[in-house]
Amino acid sequence: MKRREFVKTASLAALSATALAACEKQPLQHSPQAPALRANKTFKWKMVTAWPKNFPGLGTGANYLAETITAMSGGRLEVKVYGAGELVPAFEAFDAVSKGTAEMGHAGAYYWKGKSEATQFFTTVPFGLTSQETLGWLKFGGGQELWDELYAPFNLKPFPAGSTGVQMGGWFNKEINQIEDFKGLKMRMPGLGGEVLQRVGGTVVNLPGGELFQAMQNGTLDATEWVGPYNDLAFGLHKVGKYYYWPGWHEPGSIMECFVNQKALAGLPQDLAAIVTHAMDAAYEQMSAEFTARNNRALTTLLTKHKVQLRHFSKDILTTLAKISQEVIEEMIERDPFSKRVYQSYSQFRKESMQWNQIGELGYAQARALVF
Repeated sequence: MKRREFVKTASLAALSATALAACEKQPLQHSPQAPALRANKTFKWKMVTAWPKNFPGLGTGANYLAETITAMSGGRLEVKVYGAGELVPAFEAFDAVSKGTAEMGHAGAYYWKGKSEATQFFTTVPFGLTSQETLGWLKFGGGQELWDELYAPFNLKPFPAGSTGVQMGGWFNKEINQIEDFKGLKMRMPGLGGEVLQRVGGTVVNLPGGELFQAMQNGTLDATEWVGPYNDLAFGLHKVGKYYYWPGWHEPGSIMECFVNQKALAGLPQDLAAIVTHAMDAAYEQMSAEFTARNNRALTTLLTKHKVQLRHFSKDILTTLAKISQEVIEEMIERDPFSKRVYQSYSQFRKESMQWNQIGELGYAQARALVF
């Protein structure tokens, strides 16, 4: 056996053992069934995604999750991934899993704001939590319990299953020097950020990632955001966008979700249910690490090889966008009681995180910049 294969097999075995140990400590809810029959039974699941098939980072992140579950279960639970449009369109993944057409879905929760506005908190919020902070809120700040409650009526159990980290502000075919420059701009921007864009005079055109290049090329869009250097380079957006803006005020720490049909999850033996649950943590770590590493390299390629014109949003623009973002959120929580509950939890965690990060992450970053 090659060393790489040995290391991978050993790692998956260790992760599987950890999952089983955790399961023994915290038993999952599942339907009663004879243990011997359940242990010998095999399952074949479908995972539908909002991403193009095998798309770097996001699509491959879904693949990694499926492969990890299949390997950890020794093939007793085999998960097959369907990219956007293969089984259902990108924006129909939620309904497909809710109805049981597929057992799992991989997407961004803010795509489902038509189901409930509160879903947007579980992907990202303009000027909100970073990905590291969001995971802290979900795991230890009450966020996961609220997310579970939100998805339960749809027969779904949600999990954080990856993160892109902070995103970029987007690709534009004109310079954005003042807030008025957003007026009349046709731009792809989902979630709460899209509502803010509309408030400053822009027109939101939400399209799946696979359609962005052509839309920019044919003028359907004047600007678009997607993710960051790694994914944007893969899509070739530098060929159709002249200016690349930062920071990604609208998506400071985007979480990718995997939602599982509750009936399907409850129908698994206890060990397989534990594997599904703990494989999510492995997938989250993998995607987060990949985006961190590959964004570094991709940005260098964009700047040095493709001579991309990098631009920073001005302080005045960011201040205005922050003010309007808060107005959008306050209006939402006034009309939606569940969003209000989520925001109370979210904003309290943000307050605590900002206090620590001034000393911790930001404090260290500023100290490091003095040397390098």
